[in-house]
Amino acid sequence: MTRKLLCLAVACLAATLFAPATAEASSAPVTIVPEPSSLTTLPGQTFTLRPSARIVAPAGAAATGEYLAGLLRPSTGYRLPVTSGAALPGDIRLDLTGPSSVGDEGYQLTTTTPLVAISAHTSAGLFYGVQTLRQLLPPKVEQRSVQSGPWQVRGVTVRDTPRYAWRGAMLDVARHFFTVSQVESYLDDISMYKINTLHLHLSDNDGWRIDINGWPRLAHYGGSTDASRGPGGFYSQDDYREIVRYAQSRHVTIIPEIDMPGHVTAAQASYAQLNCDGVAPPLLNPGWSSLCVPLEVTYQWIDDVVGQLTALTPGPYIHIGGDEAINTSAADYKYFIDRVQQIVLAHGKKLLGWHQIEAGDLTSTATVQYWGTAGSTDDEALAQVAKQRGDKLVMSPADKVYLDMKYDASTPIGQDWAGYNSVSDSYDWDPATFVPGVADDVLGVEAPLWTDVLPTMKDVQYMTFPRLPGIAEIGWSPASTHSWAGYRVRLAAQGPRWDALGVTYFRSPEVPWAG
Repeated sequence: MTRKLLCLAVACLAATLFAPATAEASSAPVTIVPEPSSLTTLPGQTFTLRPSARIVAPAGAAATGEYLAGLLRPSTGYRLPVTSGAALPGDIRLDLTGPSSVGDEGYQLTTTTPLVAISAHTSAGLFYGVQTLRQLLPPKVEQRSVQSGPWQVRGVTVRDTPRYAWRGAMLDVARHFFTVSQVESYLDDISMYKINTLHLHLSDNDGWRIDINGWPRLAHYGGSTDASRGPGGFYSQDDYREIVRYAQSRHVTIIPEIDMPGHVTAAQASYAQLNCDGVAPPLLNPGWSSLCVPLEVTYQWIDDVVGQLTALTPGPYIHIGGDEAINTSAADYKYFIDRVQQIVLAHGKKLLGWHQIEAGDLTSTATVQYWGTAGSTDDEALAQVAKQRGDKLVMSPADKVYLDMKYDASTPIGQDWAGYNSVSDSYDWDPATFVPGVADDVLGVEAPLWTDVLPTMKDVQYMTFPRLPGIAEIGWSPASTHSWAGYRVRLAAQGPRWDALGVTYFRSPEVPWAG
């Protein structure tokens, strides 16, 4: 073959492989949640993923490359080898050469007809870039069986970095227990929306969910039931390590909570010596509970629990609860918080608790989780104390982001003590202004889900979606982009994706779902 004929053949092949996109693909709306900091469409540019594609992921990006390949192989049926070296037309390139100006979690993404390129400064940023690419692909890419193409991506350039460092969800595994695989499934669901913290509520009146060496009855007896008087369950320390490992692979930090001095019936039923009268109450004993503050064994026990959780948890925080200590006097409560703070600090962790812990003499290393409702004067006063001390605040107002609250009066499951939290309610607020005067001290947002009346993972999903993506957007996207009118349209586009994933969700009438 002459050089001229060879060039013609190559040109024909390129024209076939990288033909202009259809008008439908070129004009498709870009519907990403959370909304990126900056996104520009590239007219006339559409990338098509083909059977010959590779994922090129050199120098530290290979793990993210394998994660992306694992997402795409089942639905496309393509091999998608993960390799290093130079990217060729038709490839997806991941690299860690992005500018440090995008921060520890930011990324840059460009999709053109010949190539998809994602760059970041860290592996976390690269992972979040992959989540954005995922939403640029058709929803059927989430199926776990081979689907028909084409697999087209609209031409865009994205430069993205989060508003807040803390973008969290909380799963209560104490009231009802969820297995390791169920927690990992929840991690998959929430990390799609760039959530980076999972707070596990490991103990309460209804159950104790982590095995503690030297105190075996905590898990084996205290974990033997749940809020529905079912069989309960608990995590071995190896189970917990697996949850932590899996979370790290999704760039999520696990924060364990041991609730105290109240909410301790499961612990006190397991060990009589944790009670002032030396008598263990029955499991699921009704009423308010409290640890015995004057007893030294209380702090020996806490030191063992915190010490073992510290060894198991690479994240910086230990959450000590601290809310609703109804049966603990104000003086005892303050003494207790001060003692526990010293235990946590001695183990090299930072103290985290519900905002009531500000009644103690906290150091400026503490973080408090604010769950007060709008206009709650007493709660706001404690938030002001946190500001004066230099403590940081994670915003979790119950009347906005508590995911166990019903959507409306017709919701078949959930609670309503904080009112109804519709999809628009959970989106239409600003953590910087919810409590006056504390904007500079807000570390981020977290959406708690209490499982008192939610015994199944389907229940958890139904109450989480579609509200959590909006809370994730509050945590990630610039405040200047916040718009319910635009968001509800982008949210509607997530429905077919959840259908493909098998995620149960509430089809809110506020959202213009397709079909």
